[in-house]
Amino acid sequence: MTRPSPVLVFIAGLPVVLAAGAMLWSPASPVTGTAHALPAPPAPVVQTAPVPTTTLPPPPPPPPPARSTAPAPPATSSRVPAPPAAPVVTQAPGTVRLPSGSTAQLVRQEVVGGVLPVPKGLGEAAWWGADLDATRGASVFAGHVNWGGHTGPFAELWHAQAGQLITVVAPDGRRAQYRISQLISVDKGELPQRAPDLFAQTGPHRLVLVTCGGEWIGGEQGYADNRVAIADPA
Repeated sequence: MTRPSPVLVFIAGLPVVLAAGAMLWSPASPVTGTAHALPAPPAPVVQTAPVPTTTLPPPPPPPPPARSTAPAPPATSSRVPAPPAAPVVTQAPGTVRLPSGSTAQLVRQEVVGGVLPVPKGLGEAAWWGADLDATRGASVFAGHVNWGGHTGPFAELWHAQAGQLITVVAPDGRRAQYRISQLISVDKGELPQRAPDLFAQTGPHRLVLVTCGGEWIGGEQGYADNRVAIADPA
């Protein structure tokens, strides 16, 4: 229990210390009779200044989440793109190009004593017979299989296959293609008898390529066989 606090009051100019709830009496002027109790003084009122209040504005709403915009897919087309064009192979005028890409320079020759001279240059081939723009007859190209220990471009005739292409560019730049239709190996002793059929200037226009090969015999004959490729305009 809390102890009452003393209260200081003034009666007739004399200080009297009273305890809260005690009887009032004066030592300077005794009083007989019934003692009168003084009421307790009112509790002091503490006035406090009003606390100013500040009304804050409501916080702004949070920004909406950023939306990621994916790029629109490219427009599709139902059309199938055309395949790229085949590259054009550069070929010099007056040359023949064999299927694997070997080329030989064409040299116009005439038959002398029933023999077609073949240039000694490994990269050259004799050209006898029809022109490239002829409608009839054979254009005959003859080249070495090797020379001086080096392989010539016409050696490819021994490995060529039917259906492969041969390209010829005329001296004036005209370009013609031929497709191999026949590959024939002929003994050199039989070639004179087959020549009218193989090299004839009659019948449909065609390309006839000739080289040597087979067994090496030596002497004037050299190789035992001839390889002949016949190609028709493609």
